[in-house]
Amino acid sequence: MKALFYTREFPPYVYGGAGVHVEYLADELSKLIEVDVRCFGDQNESANNLTVKGFPFDNAIFDNADDKLKSVFKTLSTCLHMNADSVDADVVHCHTWYAHFAGIISKLCYGTPLVITTHSLEPLRPWKREQLGRGYDASSWVEKTAIEMADALIAVSEETKEDVIKHFDVDPNKVHVIYNGINLQQYITTSETATLDTYGVDKTKPYVLFVGRITRQKGIIHLVNAIKYIDPDTQIVLCAGAPDTPEIAKEMKDSVDLVKKTRDNVIWIDKMVTKEEIIQLYSHADVFCCPSIYEPFGIINIEAMACNTAVVASAVGGIKEVVVDGETGILIPLEQQTEAPFEPIDPDKFSRDLADGVNKVIKDKALREKMAVNGRKRVEDYFDWVAIAKQVEELYASLIK
Repeated sequence: MKALFYTREFPPYVYGGAGVHVEYLADELSKLIEVDVRCFGDQNESANNLTVKGFPFDNAIFDNADDKLKSVFKTLSTCLHMNADSVDADVVHCHTWYAHFAGIISKLCYGTPLVITTHSLEPLRPWKREQLGRGYDASSWVEKTAIEMADALIAVSEETKEDVIKHFDVDPNKVHVIYNGINLQQYITTSETATLDTYGVDKTKPYVLFVGRITRQKGIIHLVNAIKYIDPDTQIVLCAGAPDTPEIAKEMKDSVDLVKKTRDNVIWIDKMVTKEEIIQLYSHADVFCCPSIYEPFGIINIEAMACNTAVVASAVGGIKEVVVDGETGILIPLEQQTEAPFEPIDPDKFSRDLADGVNKVIKDKALREKMAVNGRKRVEDYFDWVAIAKQVEELYASLIK
């Protein structure tokens, strides 16, 4: 059996959870079947059962297009190029709307069964209009078309499955819940501290860690606004880059600059760090904070838990299926607006609650240590890529039969 992945992200060009998912799923699946990955970039490699080929994204033909539409036009163009090479796979598997158009074309032109993993859903990310303008209507159309014509859909959590059924015209029997996973041999506590020294983290003081893109979805502004309520002795390490828009980049900078006027232990690492660096940061953090306002799964939480770090996270989406409140972390209730943009009804209360959760874990060593042990065990029990890849392979086989 052979599977073809269409994806925007693949190493070395990974900036979000979907890219992490594709990297590890492809690697683990290739131990079971042949896997062909077509992605955005210049990759060109082959080893054992895994072949990776990148397709150029920065097409100069769109240089004169509207700034907010360039990304959409380049995406659709790249998806067409991905289909220029003949498709001989038994099943095509798409990840994120950026690659869905490639899957649409592949199914129509080659007749190959189509699988879509719903890492996130456009109807629940209205802030994307800030980034794409009218291109958000195009991305929404591509996603809807792909999802509704797919032969099978993978939802990364039970709540995501409910969202898929609610927002799209699909047969519920086609929607299968298969969680994200993690490489348990790679994400493990390390005693190495060179990364902390590089970025100026004081190893004698506790710190709370954030890892993620600068986007409305990840709720990082709410965490920055919570800093003034966090114990002054606790360091804040914000590992945050890849802003969606210049506007949110400026909002982030202004917010961090403001809080730095009253405390000098806020460390902003304004880039996407390496795996080795992030594992060190996870390993030595006293608490990991995930303040997302929308999160279908939240792979960063299992990364932290795998490194024996307690988690404080918003009780939204798939996070509620990953973090066990009081056992592996603390879930912070989030009362949201029912209409777009789904922001907290009371942003200051949400920020205060985040800070209260962080302070509680920092101050209670016994609780922190219990959560660290329980978190690692939960990841080992439920989120191992080996078992997850087998579930995906079985789904492929059912479509071929």
